[in-house]
Amino acid sequence: LTLLVVELHHVIVNIWVLNALFNSNVLCQSRAALSLLGFCYYHIQDFSSAAECYEQLTLLHPEVEEYKVYFTQALYKAGAYAEATRASFGLDNPNSHTKMVKLQACIKYCEEDYTAAKALLEQLPQDDPDYVYNTACLLYQDGKYQEACKEFQCAKQVLGYAPALSYNIALTHYSMKNYDQALKHIGEIIERGIREHPELSVGMTTEGIDVHSVGNTLVLHQSALIEAFNLKAAVEYQLKNLKAAQEALTDMPPRSEEELDPVTLHNQALLNMDSKPSEGFEKLAFLLQQPSFPPVTFRNLLLLYCKHEYYDLAADVLAENTHLTYKFLSSYMYEFLDALLTCQTAPEEAFMKFEEMNGKLTEQLRKLTKQLQEAQMSRDDEVKKKVLQEYDHMQEKYMVVLMAQAKIYWNREHYQMVEKIFHKSMEFCNEVDTWKLNVAHVLFMQDKYKEAIGFYEPIVKKHYDSVSPAHFLLPILNVSAVVLANLCVSYVMINQNEEAEELMRKIEKEEEQISYDDPDKKVFHLCIVNLVIGTLYCAKGNYRFGIARVIKSLEPYNKKLGTDAWFYAKRCFLPLLENMCKHVTILPDAVVQDCIQFLEHCEEYGKDVPAVIEQPLEESRLHAGKNTVTYEARLLKALFYHVIGWNQ
Repeated sequence: LTLLVVELHHVIVNIWVLNALFNSNVLCQSRAALSLLGFCYYHIQDFSSAAECYEQLTLLHPEVEEYKVYFTQALYKAGAYAEATRASFGLDNPNSHTKMVKLQACIKYCEEDYTAAKALLEQLPQDDPDYVYNTACLLYQDGKYQEACKEFQCAKQVLGYAPALSYNIALTHYSMKNYDQALKHIGEIIERGIREHPELSVGMTTEGIDVHSVGNTLVLHQSALIEAFNLKAAVEYQLKNLKAAQEALTDMPPRSEEELDPVTLHNQALLNMDSKPSEGFEKLAFLLQQPSFPPVTFRNLLLLYCKHEYYDLAADVLAENTHLTYKFLSSYMYEFLDALLTCQTAPEEAFMKFEEMNGKLTEQLRKLTKQLQEAQMSRDDEVKKKVLQEYDHMQEKYMVVLMAQAKIYWNREHYQMVEKIFHKSMEFCNEVDTWKLNVAHVLFMQDKYKEAIGFYEPIVKKHYDSVSPAHFLLPILNVSAVVLANLCVSYVMINQNEEAEELMRKIEKEEEQISYDDPDKKVFHLCIVNLVIGTLYCAKGNYRFGIARVIKSLEPYNKKLGTDAWFYAKRCFLPLLENMCKHVTILPDAVVQDCIQFLEHCEEYGKDVPAVIEQPLEESRLHAGKNTVTYEARLLKALFYHVIGWNQ
């Protein structure tokens, strides 16, 4: 029974009707009905049910070789690799030998038995396009991305355009960090998918249009759109374009959550972790319980637990999944996580573990430096490019370990030791902006403002006239608000007030431009700068000027009042109230009235602003009515009334 085109809703109707007939024993042994039902199940990618249908057909009609092939294919697609291997040996017809070898090679590849897969492929004629295609897959798996890319290109010349083939070419470019080339091939897949399959509703969800799930159809699978959008999200994520990465996931054809593939589920969890951390942890933990999941799931879940300081949960996951530790964690990652978890109970021991790791990485960096010098002398650009990539990768690892090591003493407020650790790493990190910023922070915390400016200033001024890749942000606002605030404070502390004012004018100008382009957008850079300066004056005891600066920083309240801004503001008001109770500080009535009015404004505009960002996995949650700026502003106002005796 041959069907050329079957619409999804027709497929589902066929399945309902045929199942009803089978249940009533009307068609229990009908070859045509079983064949149609198996085809329909395969079409909607319910491979287990398809395998059951084809298994019955092989028993009823053992003379039909095609049913044996379809049965083996369905088992392979369902992930039943052992059963698929056994079924493949039943393909005893000489005409099916090539199909059998190809299927067995695919099964061995999925079982990660690459040696056996390669041995099976060598039984195929070398001019067979599938031989070239599958050889490229093995080269990719072996980390030989350049060679794999060439083989995929050769296969494309023979087979013509195929979405899956273009995706594999894009994947090799992604692995080689040739992101422009990867995006070019991804764009081709998406463009053709939209043109040839408008029914898949690409981009509708991003546009806010409510559309039904398109299901996991064979058409969707053959279009490679899901794979392309996931890869696009990965590329944008690597390029630090988080918004574009999130849009790539919402642009893909709509499916319900239970229909999502493991890769999409993983990427959704990772990219939405900042806004929906609880959901992200749930999705990653769910994936870890499945028979198969993306290899990076285990590592990412552990790192995210550590990032959110759920060290006990990370330790539990490691202990419960020792079999995954050896399979999915590199020795570097295991040693890093081990040291990170040790920090919680034995920081000195953890410091030594980090020191040992950095010793190994230092040795590798020096070897790569020597190789780079040799490549420059021999003018071998290809080798130079490869060594540079390896050096950057190794330097990134070194930085991660270095920062974790420094954090041990940062948490103890032992800033001199942190500075000493950074000084030792100058040989490899003095050109890295992240390292410079952290050195600047350490100097700032030790009141070494002039030295801190030397590190902050070049990074900030680099953004003065640069062109931002993100059209929704202007250059100076790409710099962290805390960095700008610390630089302004440093200027003020060494009496370079003109430089501080110039920087603040530039921030204000760019915020005004954003307000003009997008009136509803909240931008907090100038607000945070003013808050930090106000906090500095309050810390020095000049509450009159400091509080005035804090109050001014949150105007207008509908655009500036946020959780972070409120955190800095209340840090100034609480010590002020304490000093007023002790009669250490006395404020004029006009300033007190300004404080009361400020808190009333916060009470008015803070109804929907959380006072505290709660940890995602906390069992006991704050009362929704109490976790608002409005509630805390009322408490502070009541304290003011109590301190100055207005309630009497």
